[in-house]
Amino acid sequence: MVALGKLEELEMHVRAALRNGLTQDEIKEVLLQSAIYCGVPAANSAFAVAQRVLADHDQHPEAKGDAPEW
Repeated sequence: MVALGKLEELEMHVRAALRNGLTQDEIKEVLLQSAIYCGVPAANSAFAVAQRVLADHDQHPEAKGDAPEW
């Protein structure tokens, strides 16, 4: 998702990772690795998305579900 620039999809997966018990540090480590393989600009964009998701999660930890709105 990082390499392809699919940042909307990345947002959904970061939310799912949090729901499934990954820590913020674990998510950050994955994105750090993406810098090596996908390039720093792509990783920077991914970090920006993840920061928004993590900030939202910190403010609303009880929020559940990532189901798309049909």
